[in-house]
This record gives sequence, C-alpha cells and structure tokens, in this order.
Amino acid sequence: MVEQYLEHSRDILTSEYSGVKKGSKGSGLISLFGYKNEYDLRKGFPLITTKKMNTKQVIHELVWFLKGDTNIKYLEDNGCPIWRRDTFQHNLDDMVKEGIFSRLEKYTPEWDEALEIFGQRIREDEEFAQRFGDAGPIYGSQWRRWKYFDKDKKELVEIDQLGRIIENMRKNPLGKKNIVTAWNPGDVPNMSLPPCHVIYHMTGNEEGELDLLMYQRSCDMFLGVPFNIASYAMLTQIIAREVGLKPRRFIHAFGDTHFYAGLEKRSQWYAENFDELRSRVRNVSDKEGYLKVLDWVKNSAPKDTNEERYDHVTAILRQLSREPLELPTLKIEDKYFEKLTAEDFSLEGYQSGKFIKRDMAV
Repeated sequence: MVEQYLEHSRDILTSEYSGVKKGSKGSGLISLFGYKNEYDLRKGFPLITTKKMNTKQVIHELVWFLKGDTNIKYLEDNGCPIWRRDTFQHNLDDMVKEGIFSRLEKYTPEWDEALEIFGQRIREDEEFAQRFGDAGPIYGSQWRRWKYFDKDKKELVEIDQLGRIIENMRKNPLGKKNIVTAWNPGDVPNMSLPPCHVIYHMTGNEEGELDLLMYQRSCDMFLGVPFNIASYAMLTQIIAREVGLKPRRFIHAFGDTHFYAGLEKRSQWYAENFDELRSRVRNVSDKEGYLKVLDWVKNSAPKDTNEERYDHVTAILRQLSREPLELPTLKIEDKYFEKLTAEDFSLEGYQSGKFIKRDMAV
C-alpha cells in the first residue's frame, strides 16, 4: 500500500497536468490536482515505511479531534507540536497588542525563537494557554459541536456530527447519508487553518464491512498526507468497531496534491527548471536514479538558510529511492471512542527507513 503513495508522489513530479505555482503560505508548490488512492485495511495498517513516522503524534491528534478539543495545550503537553505554528499565527495579533510578542516575519530566526517560547508558555502557563492556545473552530469543533442557527428555536444549536452518525449506523449500517464535514463556511474565517481534510463519508456492506472515503482539498504530500493516511485508517477502525462492522477500505480522494518547493530563490529555481526536473524523474528506471536527480538538485539549485527545512522535493526524492517494507498492524483497546487515550493504541511490527526531517509551511 505504500507503493500507492510513492507512485502518487512520482506522478506529482512527472504528470503532464502538474505545474509550479505560488502557494498561500509563502512557498512555491509543485502541484497536481485530482487523484484517488485506496487502502485495504485487511492487509495491514497503511503507515508509510519509506521514512520513520511519529505515530504518537498521529494518535494524539486523533484523540484530540475525537474529544472535540481545539486548544493545543493537550497536544503540547504530550510532545505534539504539529498545531503550534498555525495556532501561533492565529493568535499573534492579540499577543502583539498585549506586548507579548512583536510583529514577526514568518520563517525568520526570530519567528522560530518566538514559536519555541509560545510552545513553552502553552505547556507551563494554564491561563496563557486558555487565552492564546485555541486554534479556532477546527476539526474537533466541527465533528462534535457543529453550530447552526435554529430559526424556529431562535437560538444557536450544536450538532454532534460524529456521535449522530455512529448512532445512525448502528441502526442502518448500509445507509448512504453517513457524512461528517469539517467545512463550515461561517466558521472558516475564524479557523487557524481552513480544513484540509474536508469531509468523510462511510457505508457498510452486506458482509459486515465498513468503507470510509475522505476528500482532502489541500494535500501536503510529504508531511501531511502520510499523517492523514494513518489517522483516517485509525478512524475507520474505530468507527467500524463502534457500529459493529469490520474495517475494509480507507479511500483517499485528493484535490490539490503538492510538494513545497522551498522559499524565495529556491522556489523560483524550481519554477524555472520544472520541465528539466520532470524529464529527469520520468527517466528514472531504478531506485538509485532518484538519488541522481537529488544530487542534480543539490548541485544546481541556489542555497539558502531554509533550503533543507522547507524544500520537500529533495525529501521525497530521497524517499522514492527507498524500498517499502512490510506493513505493521494496529490494535486499539475496546473502549467507547470518546474514552480512548493514546495509551489505548499499539502498533506491532513497524519497520521503516530513517527519519527525514522537514518543516511545515504555514
């Protein structure tokens, strides 16, 4: 199943429909729109093996979503800083007004230092975390506390989308209306990050098996997508048990799939040399060939202080040069989904290539 991810990655770099464009986060993107992969969960847990994955972070984030939480203190307290950057930017104006931080340019050393201070204060100062640690009405809020104005009651009403769907599927597992959406147009402007994984849709079959399809509008292929694959495979397993089915497939439908291409001159170099990059990757005939393309990029592209941090193209070339390993298995304690903790998840038989570090653009 890892092969699907690698083939998708290669297609982004080689497709006639791929191109380079400016992203909304200050980095160039090599982008391909529209794709679909399927993972048969009966054959193993689809965790990427061509680089080491931090599965504890995947688990903590999913537990955080399931509880409907949106404050990053839980994540920070558990060594999971994945929402720190977006939450920092989301609350920066208010912190600047109070003199906690000055106005900072993203991706600078001063910004990096401020992020570390912010994370530490979230962990150590409960009052600070309550005031500045909320990421806005993101996934957990939408899944568990979707809000709308009831005209008859003349009041704001909350819907527990996930809880309601589980209840409905227990009664009718073959239904076609089992949808949870995180894209709430009224709330999007108030989110630290508009939902990337927008909607998931589930149904069972006559054999007692569950399929879950998720549509993702924006897909950071190197950092985000491997995380999302693992998270939704876990979610499929959790929901299947809640409704008395066995997990069969996680189907991943994609909108804009992309690799971040670094900042400034590095990004511009990819834009000017994308045809050459595409040709070189198309002509790769074995795993070793990807390392030759990687050497060409390293020797040809302009150097800058952030080239290794925000250039995900070099990272995926290294990953493409590695052979996938056998998939692990995932076991989850038999608890009601709201009661699950990170300690209730255990991964068996996970082997992987070495860790490849890159930073997330925000």
